[in-house]
Amino acid sequence: MYKIQANHSGTRVINVEESHLETIEKYHLLDQLVGSNGIVDEGVLDKLKYTVRSMLAGDAGSDHGLLDLCLDVIYHSNMKAIGLSNLIRLYEDWMKGKESQPALEAPTPEP
Repeated sequence: MYKIQANHSGTRVINVEESHLETIEKYHLLDQLVGSNGIVDEGVLDKLKYTVRSMLAGDAGSDHGLLDLCLDVIYHSNMKAIGLSNLIRLYEDWMKGKESQPALEAPTPEP
C-alpha cells in the first residue's frame, strides 16, 4: 500500500493499493490527462472524473477494480489537485520500478 499526500500541509492522505495502480495502467487513465503546460489543477481532476464516469456508464461499469479505484482514490473526499499530482507521480515511479524489475522467464520444455 502506498500513501499520497492530499493537501499542502500533509495532514490528509489517501491510501493507494497496488490494484489501484494496475487499474490505472489497464485503462490508461493518466495518459494524455495533463496538458502541455504540465499543470495539474482542479480542471484536470474534473477531466479524470468525467472520463471515469463515462467509462462506468459503459462496458467498464462492471469492473470491480475500476469501481474500487473510484471509491477509494478518485472520488475520495480528500482528493484535490495536489492529490492527483501526487498520484501521477506515484504512478510514474511505480511504472519505472515495474519496468526495472527483471521479467520472470518461463522454463523451456526439455525435449
